[in-house]
Amino acid sequence: MRIAVAGATGNIGALTTAALERDGHDVVRISRSLGVDLVTGEGLDAALAGVDAVVDTINGQGGSPEETVAYFAATTRNLLDAEARAGVRHHVLLSIVGLRRVVGNAHYAGKREQERLVESGPVPWTIVPATQFHDFAAMVSSWTEQDGVATIAPLLVQPISPADVAEVLAEVAVGDPKGRYADVAGPEPQDLVDMARRTHQARGREVKLVPAWSTMFGPEMAGNALLPGEGARIAPTTFEEWLAQQR
Repeated sequence: MRIAVAGATGNIGALTTAALERDGHDVVRISRSLGVDLVTGEGLDAALAGVDAVVDTINGQGGSPEETVAYFAATTRNLLDAEARAGVRHHVLLSIVGLRRVVGNAHYAGKREQERLVESGPVPWTIVPATQFHDFAAMVSSWTEQDGVATIAPLLVQPISPADVAEVLAEVAVGDPKGRYADVAGPEPQDLVDMARRTHQARGREVKLVPAWSTMFGPEMAGNALLPGEGARIAPTTFEEWLAQQR
């Protein structure tokens, strides 16, 4: 099949591209750095010529909820409209587990708009909700780290390997549209603060972690809000196995 990956130069996009190419598919990489701009639509029609399916793994650019929603709305509309013109038969969207349970987070607001547009759009679709990635804790603590101290929200998550997410996306892309796919998660729940501590240790870093809620990660994310629902697809790679690769 000829499959386009939007956000192909990002972490998940690159891994999905590699998984698809390993299985013999012709992959079209969509990224601003490669001359295709989802915000303006420049280069999209040419990129999607002859494409059977599209996997959307793009990430947000940060900012206020209004800015994030506007970004995801523009990119998703442009992508779906170009897919419809090209006769694309399947749009696969990577989304987030618990998206509708969290109100205050700007990124989640943008992803909800993205899902809404896909669900009401002109192209048959599959939405794949995944939990946070194994490197999420260290990334979050890096946003606030200063002088060896970082605040981090005490979230309960069930993290998944980015490579496992890519395998699921590659599998889904070559199949028929399924609508809303099962939640996809790692094997076991973890505490985000402990994940950050262990990741830093594995990488030979000492960072003092201060558990605290923030405007980005508020109390509405506490408890089971970010955990997968019943019937979830459980990926094989544990956090410990991923952590061993960081040493």
